[in-house]
Amino acid sequence: METFYLEYKNELLGTGICLLVLLILKYLGTKAIQKVGKISDINEVRTRLIVKYSTVGLTTFGIVALILIWGVEMKDIGLVFSSVFAVIGVALFAQWSILSNVTAGVILFFSFPFKIGDKIKIMDKEIELPNEVYLIEDIRAFHVHLRRNNGELFTYPNNMMLQKAIALAQTYEDSLESSEVL
Repeated sequence: METFYLEYKNELLGTGICLLVLLILKYLGTKAIQKVGKISDINEVRTRLIVKYSTVGLTTFGIVALILIWGVEMKDIGLVFSSVFAVIGVALFAQWSILSNVTAGVILFFSFPFKIGDKIKIMDKEIELPNEVYLIEDIRAFHVHLRRNNGELFTYPNNMMLQKAIALAQTYEDSLESSEVL
């Protein structure tokens, strides 16, 4: 066991430093995301979801750093990554809309144009009632829960929230009233 420590002293030290840095980054990142969520009055569930996303990103970064620290051969890494990415690529190509909805959910979190409890109007001709006001009940990883005036629950994909014109109902109604005055 002693020869193992002597032989891989630099790698073990690098691994320790890498893990320490990753733990510090995770702690600071989590605190920053929670602060943004609290300042912006964002639902705690959404904040935890974004923390999970950042943890996955840091973990991936950590794995790559450890691979470099331990000096794994590039041809071995290339073989593993090409195999993994081939499988993931096929799966993601089949599920591209899921990935775009998750990405849109992260963008909605940090740009916070809407929050739970807001009333919005979706300017989309394809919707049954395009000028209806919807109450945002929940913003999830893939979709937003909207409540119609008649009480019906309506789910709307996150990526569509970024692609379609959406107006806050009060702002939209105020602009209509001011244009009627003119």
